[in-house]
Amino acid sequence: MPAIDNGFAVETFDLCKTYAGDGQNPPKQALKDVSLQIPRGSFFGLLGPNGAGKSTLINILAGLVVKTSGQAQICGYDIEKQMRSARRAIGVVPQELNIDPFFTPREMLEVQAGLYGVPRDERRSDEILELVQLSDKAMAYSRTLSGGMRRRLLVAKAMVHSPEVLVLDEPTAGVDIDLRRRLWVSVRELNRRGTTILLTTHYLEEAQALCDRIGIIDEGALIACESTESLLRKLDAKEMTVTLATDLEAVPGALEPFGPELENGRRLIFRFPPSKTPSGQILSALRDAGLEVMDLSTREADLQDIFLRLTNRAAPD
Repeated sequence: MPAIDNGFAVETFDLCKTYAGDGQNPPKQALKDVSLQIPRGSFFGLLGPNGAGKSTLINILAGLVVKTSGQAQICGYDIEKQMRSARRAIGVVPQELNIDPFFTPREMLEVQAGLYGVPRDERRSDEILELVQLSDKAMAYSRTLSGGMRRRLLVAKAMVHSPEVLVLDEPTAGVDIDLRRRLWVSVRELNRRGTTILLTTHYLEEAQALCDRIGIIDEGALIACESTESLLRKLDAKEMTVTLATDLEAVPGALEPFGPELENGRRLIFRFPPSKTPSGQILSALRDAGLEVMDLSTREADLQDIFLRLTNRAAPD
């Protein structure tokens, strides 16, 4: 049965998963009617609190967990009816560092390619190692690699069969800033070449910087799924902090319509919707009130604000 080419790399329809209970615990519904569409070539972020259902969704797509009901497709292949084709279309980079310490990176990619049935003359081990910036470590034992290098090697392992979809499950957990940056250079290049990226992360600023689309899942339900830009526009909130040259005893009458908070006598904090109140309006009011501004800073609404509002809980660590 051929794939259905509808422009989506991943598509789910009313996907549900309920884990059976036991004598101690009742059944647990991990996914509740999740319908999701990820366009081909996109960099998609899947966010949610711990236990929200992200890993269950990924494991169903990868064929590691059996769904209870609903449908799922990878690049148009049904994950059950066309299981072999669907699994060849996806590569998964797990959270755990599952690397054999006695293999070199090149040997590891060759073995992985063999497991996927990639003919020797079609293997791209050296090309993939260059892409993830590990060419100079191709013949070094994996146990000698740094943590960041091992993370990049996991990405390389997931790419040996040239999947159209690459899933990154918390790939930078516990990795320092420089190594995170190096990893994202490699992943951005994969995306630029046409690979669809599905990322789960607890670093919200990371998702905001990398992803063109965001899905938020909470308690098994998909509560948001749209472009990152559109999602950020929904909050329509901005914060402006103004430090004055002299102390104030109270907020001047000219500024009261903007409802600023006076802090330490010399700092005014304005919170407002930029679509209705331009920043210039506030600056004009400050000038009309005869106040001299020594410093000014602004903060736009970000993905963390969206996450907090939609899930009604603390942002992930």
